[in-house]
Amino acid sequence: MPALVFDCDGVLADTERYGHLPAFNKTFEEFGLPVQWSDAEYAQKVKVGGGKERMKAMLTPEFVAAAGLPSAETALAEQVAAWHRRKTEVYTGIIRSGAIPPRPGVRRVAEAAHEAGWTLAVASTSAEASVRSVLDLAMGAELAPRFAVFAGDVVPRKKPAPDIYTHTVDALGVVPADALAIEDSRNGMLAALAAGLTCAVTVSAYTAEEDFTGAALVVSSLGDPPPDATRTEVLSDPFGVRPGPQVDFADLSALLAKAARTAEAVRTAEAADDAGARPPASGGP
Repeated sequence: MPALVFDCDGVLADTERYGHLPAFNKTFEEFGLPVQWSDAEYAQKVKVGGGKERMKAMLTPEFVAAAGLPSAETALAEQVAAWHRRKTEVYTGIIRSGAIPPRPGVRRVAEAAHEAGWTLAVASTSAEASVRSVLDLAMGAELAPRFAVFAGDVVPRKKPAPDIYTHTVDALGVVPADALAIEDSRNGMLAALAAGLTCAVTVSAYTAEEDFTGAALVVSSLGDPPPDATRTEVLSDPFGVRPGPQVDFADLSALLAKAARTAEAVRTAEAADDAGARPPASGGP
């Protein structure tokens, strides 16, 4: 059966701006660190995959000295781990408060995919506790347990490396060509494509201007029908799926099928070109 694999942050909910950023800044304040990230600064930080990685990137010699931190590498790693644990606690508290709504259409599409027998998963570089809190919020108590969750340090390399998606499809026992990833960032899209998945993109607050060349579909959101009535704006539709006011599961299913047919046609053409380029077999002297 095919698989529908969601990224978490920016896909299930707009968590970067309204969850992660305030959680980072509260953590910095609690630890007495001389930094508070602005919205504009954080828009650049999100290009680094993983919260610990964003924290590690701060550790210039100047910052270490200004913050009065130990210079030993092991001690600094322990500091980052402590910051990240606290940041995760703050973040999950924000999510569980219900302050951040799910993005339009994610539960609707996931429910339809589950009813059709598709495998559901989340593939994220965020901490697993953070991912599960967002998944519970976005999908609800009945649907969330249907998801396989692959998150945090389950793989050594973060997006845009394909590791998290390669690990996900391997663990699910799914052929990459039978898996559709929903991403919101260029790094996430590149990771999915490099692992052989088809990728649809729902742009988010920090990623709307990124280059999504290679995505099978780019939209403002999956959208929702009335009474919530969030209309989908189609930004790129190279496979001609032509979703209506909202992206439905049928659109995503058709997208995966069209992408698979196109990939097969390309492979067939390449094989024919290779065969034509080979010299004919010798018929003898």
